[in-house]
Amino acid sequence: MNAAARAAPHTSLSVLDGIAIIVGVVVGIGLFKAPSLVAANTGSEWAFIGLWIAGGLITLAGALVYAELATLHPGAGGEYTFLSRGIGRTVALLFAWGRISVIQTGALAAVAFVFGDYAQAIVPLGPSGPAVYAVMVLAVMTLINLRGTRQGKITQNLLSGLTFMVILMILAAAFVAAEPATPPPARESSDGGGSLGLAMVFVLLTYGGWNEVAYVSGEFRDRRRGAMRVLVLGTLTIMILYLLTNLAYLAVLGLEGVRQSPAVAADVIRAVAGDAASVALSIAVCIAALSTLNASILTGARVYFALGSDLRGFGSLGAWDESGNNPRRAILVQSSVAMGLILFGAMQRDGFQTMVEYTAPVFWLFMLLVGVSYFRLRRDDVRPLLLARPLHPVVPLLFCAACAYLVYASVLHAGLGALAGLGVLLVGLPLILILRRRDEMIAAE
Repeated sequence: MNAAARAAPHTSLSVLDGIAIIVGVVVGIGLFKAPSLVAANTGSEWAFIGLWIAGGLITLAGALVYAELATLHPGAGGEYTFLSRGIGRTVALLFAWGRISVIQTGALAAVAFVFGDYAQAIVPLGPSGPAVYAVMVLAVMTLINLRGTRQGKITQNLLSGLTFMVILMILAAAFVAAEPATPPPARESSDGGGSLGLAMVFVLLTYGGWNEVAYVSGEFRDRRRGAMRVLVLGTLTIMILYLLTNLAYLAVLGLEGVRQSPAVAADVIRAVAGDAASVALSIAVCIAALSTLNASILTGARVYFALGSDLRGFGSLGAWDESGNNPRRAILVQSSVAMGLILFGAMQRDGFQTMVEYTAPVFWLFMLLVGVSYFRLRRDDVRPLLLARPLHPVVPLLFCAACAYLVYASVLHAGLGALAGLGVLLVGLPLILILRRRDEMIAAE
């Protein structure tokens, strides 16, 4: 075994670094796309804000579950480790396949498409411009992260700070506006009497990504409390930002204006600063997309390190690079698969929507299984635990119920895209069984 294979993650991340990662992953593209969809399915401003609060509380419940799991089982494996120890190695390996082929790579492609769409609005590159920009930005952010974890986290702290500045601009616009702007012309699809359940799907999609911190839990300087502090403080920070931003949307546009707006943040800025501000907003969305993309690359490839340690067939893929303190080969493979999905999405009507449909049901299925694993791991562990009554078992049960509903809702609303993602997941099952059988035969020799 060479030095790279024996190398392991360093404890180089502070709580502030972790919060920057979680905010960078979560706060971004969803905040510029989801509010109008949420408003279209609610009947009042109170219901609209109530859904964002409820989504934050569900996210906090999941963060508490993950914080305890990450504290008791820190490392680069994240959900892979939790599932392996809580349910079994086969389920964990299936998750690793799903993350490689569907969840993480699909999410990277989706964010790259958002960057491409808004960059195309600034400097058009022809009909294929969004896909060209998507490939270019993914390549650049991959190169930054290949240099090492230090470069990746410095970039993340910078981009998270810029994203905060964008949100502050939106909040300032709400205070500057003396009175609500005239809503845009009504669209035929506008309807305030839609489904609250569907609205919650969009809310939780916007909160999604906080679980990525589990993949760097073993790299916090504070091994005992680092993951808990990052997940709780990060989630509360995101919840406050979302509430303030959506209150700003309502203050400027009103609920009907938010419902009818195809680009709610753009309309808020335009109401205060005029049409010229649309370019500034496009740049702002690109910054948010960069932040999400960088954080996802930084955390996403960590699962390969755990997979390579557990399965000989992936040993070289999971090698840790000592000089960069990162899984360099895994980052390359992850981005290569995401590049393929970008090309696939470019052939569809809407690349971003295709990637969301592709990833959602598989993602929530494994989140549900992590929640189930929690109860098994909690029962078997004799160490002091972080969640005491009355938080246990109410919090993990709430998390599991929310995940189960999201599996149902994502399949119901995503259609063929969801079936494609589930189909790719199932394709990995025979591959996993073959590799496990091969490992068992080698071990028996």
